[in-house]
Amino acid sequence: MRLFSLLLGAACAYALHASEAGVLDWHKPQVGVPLVHAPSTAPTFYRRQYDSGATRSIVLSATQSNVLAGFNPTNGSLEWRYIFDDEDHILTYSKDNDVVAVLSGVGGAYLRLFDAIEGDLLLETRLHTPDVGRLLEPDNTGTAISFGCEEQAGQVFVLTDGHILRSVDRLSGEVKWGWSAPDQTSLVVYSRILATPSAIYLLGLSKSFASYTLHITSLSPTNGELITSSDVPSTVTSGFSDVLVLRDVRASEIEPHLVWLENKAIESFTLTPSLKGKPTAIKDAVYKSIEDVGVSEYGQFVAVKEDGSGRVIRLSSEGLKVIWEYADSATSPQRSDSIYAGGLDVDGYPYIARVFWSHSFRQASAHILASHLAEGKGLVTGFTFPFKTVDHGIIMHVAVDAANPEPYRVLSRLFLTTSTGAVQLWQQDQLQWTREEGLADIRVAEFVELPERKIASHVGVELESFGARIGRQLSDAQDFPQYAVNFVRRFVTGSYASVSASVAPAANATEPLSRDAFGFRKVVVAASAHGKIYGIDSANGEVIWSRVFGLGWAAQVGGQIIPAKLFVTRMVGDGEAPQVVLVTQRKASNGLVDTVLFHVDALTGKDARGKSPAGDVLQGQDVVSGPLVEAFLLRTDLARVVVLLDEFLQVHLYPETDDTLHAFEKALPSIRIPLRSGLPGQRRLTGHQIPPKVEFTGRHIAYPTWSLPFPPTEDIRAVFARPTDPVASLGKVLGNRTTLYKYLNPNLVGVVTGPSASVSSLKTTTCAVYLVDGAKGTVLYHAVLPSADGACDVKATLVENWLIYHYYDNEVGPSQTKGYRVVSVELYEGREIDDKTRSSDLTSLSNETTLVNIYEQSYVFPRAITTLSSTSTSYGITTKDIIVASENGQIQSFPRRFLDPRRPKQKPTAQEMEEWLVQYDPITPDDPKRVLSHNYEVAKTRRIVTSPALLESSSLVFAYGLDLFSTRVAPSNTFDVLSETFNKAQLVFTIGGLALAIVVVKPMVARKRLRERWYS
Repeated sequence: MRLFSLLLGAACAYALHASEAGVLDWHKPQVGVPLVHAPSTAPTFYRRQYDSGATRSIVLSATQSNVLAGFNPTNGSLEWRYIFDDEDHILTYSKDNDVVAVLSGVGGAYLRLFDAIEGDLLLETRLHTPDVGRLLEPDNTGTAISFGCEEQAGQVFVLTDGHILRSVDRLSGEVKWGWSAPDQTSLVVYSRILATPSAIYLLGLSKSFASYTLHITSLSPTNGELITSSDVPSTVTSGFSDVLVLRDVRASEIEPHLVWLENKAIESFTLTPSLKGKPTAIKDAVYKSIEDVGVSEYGQFVAVKEDGSGRVIRLSSEGLKVIWEYADSATSPQRSDSIYAGGLDVDGYPYIARVFWSHSFRQASAHILASHLAEGKGLVTGFTFPFKTVDHGIIMHVAVDAANPEPYRVLSRLFLTTSTGAVQLWQQDQLQWTREEGLADIRVAEFVELPERKIASHVGVELESFGARIGRQLSDAQDFPQYAVNFVRRFVTGSYASVSASVAPAANATEPLSRDAFGFRKVVVAASAHGKIYGIDSANGEVIWSRVFGLGWAAQVGGQIIPAKLFVTRMVGDGEAPQVVLVTQRKASNGLVDTVLFHVDALTGKDARGKSPAGDVLQGQDVVSGPLVEAFLLRTDLARVVVLLDEFLQVHLYPETDDTLHAFEKALPSIRIPLRSGLPGQRRLTGHQIPPKVEFTGRHIAYPTWSLPFPPTEDIRAVFARPTDPVASLGKVLGNRTTLYKYLNPNLVGVVTGPSASVSSLKTTTCAVYLVDGAKGTVLYHAVLPSADGACDVKATLVENWLIYHYYDNEVGPSQTKGYRVVSVELYEGREIDDKTRSSDLTSLSNETTLVNIYEQSYVFPRAITTLSSTSTSYGITTKDIIVASENGQIQSFPRRFLDPRRPKQKPTAQEMEEWLVQYDPITPDDPKRVLSHNYEVAKTRRIVTSPALLESSSLVFAYGLDLFSTRVAPSNTFDVLSETFNKAQLVFTIGGLALAIVVVKPMVARKRLRERWYS
């Protein structure tokens, strides 16, 4: 036990301290891209007015990452966020006075109330269990929220499952009363609520043969009793997108109206408790859509005519009335389609903004209508603002906030959501801030090393003349005296670079990108699912550059770029600027799928092919006219080649030059490609090889060499290979001086399987982990794992000869309980100790590739995790740590020694203690000092990327998911750097003193020896 405590103390020797938070690491909290396709989840401004007359505003939004958040409109900081579980999807939210109410889960299973400004959770209640909720499309159909007024001001009326209405006390969560449609299986689905002092109106649609019919039910707000229910003569073709509820809270004497679009005409129906009215129509124009822009409660909405021009229609005592038509708003090739948004000022007056992009002037324009100004005739003010569509894509949604400081002056703030996931706030024509929320959906990311400072400053001088080079070198020589002085100062004082200091550049630094003394600063190249690639400074998390993907020919029909894999094809050691190649799938709106490559300079984001100017979108190269099956980077002494396989298993190379073809053909005998195949219930892992002969298509075609079938109940969930990190030691010397040689088969792959979709959920299902020889299909290791309620959430990684995987064990027995497990597996060559087969050099035809000695041990893990990875160092000398992202938002490291499968079950012997083995304990130590993320909440981490620094002892860590987090770790402590407490000055003075003593004593010794010779 003393040895275990000693090891635990050694493992914590490099634990991060609170003082290092924000110095060695950084954390970027994100919320995700706002949900903009429905008004019930889109961004909106909220303003709270205090008794003192002061006001405070915030921007509320639900996001695609299942987060409800509040942004500070002044500086873009995140005021608060609430992260919902993945299965608890946000359906709708609504604000009233000081609170925000949210419905989430299947059919609206959960109701939560938050403080709108502070984000405090005020109320949480379950309305029904999610498994009995009603699944509707889209998923927010059948749910709505409305707040009570006057006598019912303390109530929240909640519609769930499309047919159940509840009155919930907003303080206690108590259900005061509930109402359910008599025929829950009818064709009527309710999706709107309007609460008035006299009645609560439920608005639904009943399905007919080719359209929908509006159905209205009125209930008593006091006890929920049915007043009346009837169909409204109507024909609605597009669901609730063409239906809205209109009322004016500033004119309570005007009855609310139901408005819809029917046969390109606007119809309306007056809502009274008895529902005795008849529909009326506005037939002054032909309309193609109506839009609820967020001010329907103030009696206004936008109607778009057939030619694309927009009209503002207001509810008045005479009914619906057109009060404004935006000039030049008709569809035109000179501008984009208009986006309309509504907002309020501090006095509660409504404003409606029209925002569009001008192709001619390359700027965005905004026209703000204030219908109450100019003596009620309406006033429109406009301005242009320099929105950069090349950097942020196109504007997808606008939220507006307005102020009227003078009688004929309107000031506005626009909150924009773009197609690349960026959110911006503009105050008139001035950009206030930008948040790259697309980074919350990174698909691939890699570290790229930076050049040295001197090299970085001389990038691009390869073609300079001899005279220019001489001049540049003479100019550089001017700094030599200062360099010499600094060198002497550093040598005397010991003021060298510190491993515990920040490597982030100064705020206003203008020097070119360059690495620090220890290689801690790199560029993280990351690509998101929203059509953008970023270069991120690993020192502080700031975006250095970004480029928007071009769609190529698909720009005519629309589409999406989905990143698949990212490869570093040129590094600093190659003598030129580093470059990356991003492999993507382009899914066009017409259904066609192509494979497109983007070749980028990692330092600047420039197109390495030189096809896309810096001021334009980044265009890719179409390499495969169809979907991608597999892609990998072939590393040879001659070149680095991206190899791609299409759906016909044809081989495509990038770049396709004589050098790369030669390198590829030379490497063909060693290439083995395992691929998934088969239908659900008949899944296989099939190995492929590429013949040297080119087929009639002019390309190599991979052919199958072996096939490994899986049980019908299993489906392949993941296939993973060992990283190409260097291996410093080929074996492990034991205490008795024998050796276990690591099994380092380069073709080894891991496979995780789970329950097949073709298997009934009633059957017992399992998960499994396999290690397979990718050259011949031999199973070297197989473990069957329990599935939790039919789900299989196994996380696994393979490094050197070490496999580690994590899973949940729900089985209960006499000697075990439910909980999370981590299994550590080590593979060694041969069947016995000292059995050496040279597994890394064996050919695939050798039978010795299957001679494996396996050590395995299981441990109880403290919690669930979302991903795991191992540290990576330059030469592989440093001990590997496992880094995990737990579901509680922590990034934590676990030393390999605690997960060693050879830990003895009894008290360690002297020989085992020589190997630093400790007695087996089934519980993995949960040391808070090993939490790399300190007190940061790193939410929903999907992947952890590690990269070596120049120091062998250190490894860089980058975690991405909803949030971004980066740090550096030293699993074996910083053994290759002197301690910061080392007294360099004392050493220099000691050496100097000794040198002086030698100078003084040397002549004395010489005279003494001379005298001895005279008298001897």
